[in-house]
Amino acid sequence: MPGNIRSVSFAWMVLVYLLFCSRRASVGAAPICANAQAGCHVLSLANLFDRVIQHSARTHSISNDLHSEFEQYFLPSKNHIGRVSRNCHTSSILTPNGKDNAQRMAREELTEVILKLLVAWRDPLWHFHQNMAHHHDFNNFSSNKALEMSDMVHELRKGVEKVAEKMQVLGIISNTVSSLASPEASLPSDSAEWRLMKDYNLLSCFRRDSNKVQNYLKILKCRIVPEHGC
Repeated sequence: MPGNIRSVSFAWMVLVYLLFCSRRASVGAAPICANAQAGCHVLSLANLFDRVIQHSARTHSISNDLHSEFEQYFLPSKNHIGRVSRNCHTSSILTPNGKDNAQRMAREELTEVILKLLVAWRDPLWHFHQNMAHHHDFNNFSSNKALEMSDMVHELRKGVEKVAEKMQVLGIISNTVSSLASPEASLPSDSAEWRLMKDYNLLSCFRRDSNKVQNYLKILKCRIVPEHGC
């Protein structure tokens, strides 16, 4: 195994271990709530934002790593990469184009866009992990990374929901977001969509969308609690 692949794999082992330890340490701790409730640990809105932004940054970083590893293992020829489609299954979700447009969106609308993107990626990332598990030449660390990425998106969505709930409690946004039950953007059922080129396209799309989520969360935080690190 080349040295750079060993170093990436070792770094990923360390990251997985740290994440595992941090999760174990939190077991039994009081759940985080947006409002004062029995048995809950209440965080400020700024702290909640910091948590989801840090989590989204880790998610996007993993998506970058996995995208590069997939490219290295399956698509060594740049000719193949040039033929990849960029038609993402989340293209039907209307997102603001650029920072200025995102800043002009209503808080409820921007929060809803973030949640829609996270909901739309739940099942596709799980299916991607299942598909990669069948490729023996794709190392175990990368396959586990795909599973970790899927889990992190699920946790990130729950965190953003808590942020939205906190904003509603404080009267910053209306309660319309609480009724959000966005259907997941549909993927073609044809199994051909899960071939290697489609998987690479899926990773490219998620890398793009995870970056959007991270940026939108930062913009939302700076609009609402600008005195905290903006």
